[in-house]
Amino acid sequence: MRLRDLPSISAVLTCPAASPLLDRHGRAAATDAVRALLAEARAALLAGGDAVWGIGGPDADGVAALALARLEATSRSALRPLFNLTGTVLHTNLGRALLAEEAKAAALAAMGDPVALEFDLDSGTRGERDDHVRALLCELTGAEDATVVNNNAAAVLLALNTLARGRDAIVSRGELIEIGGAFRMPDIMAQAGARLVEVGTTNRTHAKDYKGTLTPETGVILKVHTSNYRIQGFTKEVLAPELAAIAHGAGVPLLNDLGSGTLVDLSPYGLKREPTVREAVEEGADLVTFSGDKLLGGPQAGFIVGRRDLVAAVNRNPMKRALRVDKVRLAAIEATLKLYRDPDRLARRLPTLALLSRPKAEIADQARRLAPALAQALGAGYAVTVCDCDSQIGSGALPLDTLPSAGLAIAAGGAALNRLAASFRALSRPIIGRIEDGRLVLDLRCLRDEDAFTATLAELHQP
Repeated sequence: MRLRDLPSISAVLTCPAASPLLDRHGRAAATDAVRALLAEARAALLAGGDAVWGIGGPDADGVAALALARLEATSRSALRPLFNLTGTVLHTNLGRALLAEEAKAAALAAMGDPVALEFDLDSGTRGERDDHVRALLCELTGAEDATVVNNNAAAVLLALNTLARGRDAIVSRGELIEIGGAFRMPDIMAQAGARLVEVGTTNRTHAKDYKGTLTPETGVILKVHTSNYRIQGFTKEVLAPELAAIAHGAGVPLLNDLGSGTLVDLSPYGLKREPTVREAVEEGADLVTFSGDKLLGGPQAGFIVGRRDLVAAVNRNPMKRALRVDKVRLAAIEATLKLYRDPDRLARRLPTLALLSRPKAEIADQARRLAPALAQALGAGYAVTVCDCDSQIGSGALPLDTLPSAGLAIAAGGAALNRLAASFRALSRPIIGRIEDGRLVLDLRCLRDEDAFTATLAELHQP
């Protein structure tokens, strides 16, 4: 091939194959992509080599096709849907809870039209955005009042800043948790302006430890649910009702951070029982904080519920505006909370509970159906078997509890497994599993669309 055989940019952009290139990416991006390809080809020819065209050829149509392929690859969103076959249902790195259909519909409606976000339709005057969920939260938790911010770390930050800025915040050493991304409770407290006062030891904290630390400088007693770890053995903690009595006797509020938080008893769904928000309120906490996108099964959010006067103080805090949620998320939150009014159908309508309560036998049947399709897609060199495995709830909830599950195990050499995992991640809808015991395991607990999975497998190129 010679330099004069290269088509001009104009010739490429006016050829029939350029039509989808221009339609999808616009003239400016298309021109830049074609120019870059021709420059690469020209440099290769001048160096004495030959242009490498990949899927295209040296003519205008071929260059247009290659330019389209490159732009499609570079413009593809990294936030595209994927198959979470890791075995962790509420996977923080994969977006945590899946929204219910009702929540998705509500969010979509809020995206496309003006909504009465802070407008009172009855009076025609300015309203409060929290009003859309306040009554629901109070109904479901038994609290006097409620507010919402963008995540639970923000809820704790805002509550501490309101109650204990420049004052002492007492907390057990055994509850100074670290959550994902090396984000630690002491750091949150410092940013809130509260002075951390540790009591007790890592494994044992007594009522006398709290009582002996109370001073006129105490702004709050903080109780933190150790949702992402457990201390076992020779242990002692002061339970919430007794801690509430200690706090109230000293005239200071008790802030109970439930972390993940749940609005219902999980034991009927085959899960270990976790303290509910309603129970925390009934046990005397003045404020309770919890998440929206973990066990609750909604979008990312942080809730603060409790005494009316304290919630009002939280809402007066200037930080509240910086931490508030937008109309789209608020619409999804409202729709999710409404599902809890119908507990008989909750597990069918809320994806988080549906996935967590899915029977192992059902998952094993799915694995047996899909094993032949996976083996065929992989070809020789890989052994595919149906396997038992253990799923995790994830996002710090019930860290010691696993859910019996089933999946597909792929056996091959170590290097081959790593290449295969990379190939799965490169698919149009990535497949994310986990490598353990010399196998790539695809836990099928969270696989809801078998047809989409098998269609994606057809794209697989052997590494």
